[in-house]
Formats: sequence, C-alpha cells, structure tokens
Amino acid sequence: MLSMFLESLGMALCLAGSLLVMVACGLPMWKVTAFIDSNIVVAQTIWDGLWMSCVVQSTGQMQCKIHDSMLSLSQDLQTARALTVIAAVFGVLALAVMLAGAQCTNCIQEEALKGRVVFTGGILYIFSGLFVLVPLCWMANNIIVDFHNPQIPPSKKREIGAAIYIGWASTALLLMGGGLLCCSFSQGARGGYPIKYTPTKSIASNGDKKHYV
Repeated sequence: MLSMFLESLGMALCLAGSLLVMVACGLPMWKVTAFIDSNIVVAQTIWDGLWMSCVVQSTGQMQCKIHDSMLSLSQDLQTARALTVIAAVFGVLALAVMLAGAQCTNCIQEEALKGRVVFTGGILYIFSGLFVLVPLCWMANNIIVDFHNPQIPPSKKREIGAAIYIGWASTALLLMGGGLLCCSFSQGARGGYPIKYTPTKSIASNGDKKHYV
C-alpha cells in the first residue's frame, strides 16, 4: 500500500534526523580553529560548542570545559541552545504521536483518525527541522562574517565545524521525512477511491431445470 510505504520511509528519515539533531546538539565542534596563518603547524586546536569548549593538543590530549554561565555566552550560542533543545523535544513528541497513529499499531482503530494523527506527527517533524535550521544558518553566517572581518585577529577567527554540517543533514532528513508523512495522509495514497463492483445475477433453479444468465 502506498500510504504504508510513505509512512515507513518518512518515519525512518525523521528518526535519523532526530538522532542527528541530538548528536549535533551535544558535539562541541560548532566552531573550530581556522588555519589561515602561514605556519600550519599549531600546538592546539580549539573547539567551541553549545555546552562546552575543548582544546585539543598536538599530542592528542583533549581538555574540555563546560560553560559556567549561559548569560556569558554570545547571543547566537544562547539562541542555538534553546532552539536545538526545542527541536529535540519536538522530535520526541512527534515520535510519540507517530507511534499512536502508525498503521503498524493498534492504539487507534479508526483509519481516518489514524491518518490525521500521522499528519500531525509529520507537521511536528517539519517544525523540528525548522527550529534547528534557524540557529545553524545564523551561526554559520556569523562565522563567515567574522572570518572575513579584517579587524578580528587570525587567532580569534573560526571556521564552520562538523556539528553544523550534521545539523544541516538532520534538517534535510526531518523536512523530507515530515513531508512524506504529510503526503501519506492524502486521499490518493490511502486509497480514497475504492473500486466499485457490479453485483452479479444469481442462478435460479426450478426443479431439474437450470436457467443460466
């Protein structure tokens, strides 16, 4: 059935996207040291994340320090913290809604109501993707602007870290998966046009004589 295929594919994409949102939220590699000096041999690499900052030595040792105060962070980091957490919460909520309305579960018996529940879960996943997309683009824009700002010393300049790329991938998965879940609610996907069969004439018997139609 087309609706079940779209629902399964959309759920798989959304689950992968939600997991990547949580991974991106926890990784400290949102901003990384930019190697723009003539000497590429450096003693340490600095990672800046939403929750901690890490220093990786050339010997392989790494030291991380959790941000002591949220108010001391820059505005983009504060916004990224809030919106990524909201996106993760929306992903968990959408998963609960999806499990209640999925065709493989019996939580809801009525097919029409199950379709509406799945559609609601798809909308929640789309909102989750949009919530995580805003801080990603904002922080990436700030990194690029600061990188090309001649007034900022080279030691303070940063590049886009792996966490932002992971976040962009999660956004794409959430938006595509949510769109597929919403499409599975459509009348055509759920077989809203049933085939009508013409009733056949019965064969009547009268004694030993049989009359065929």
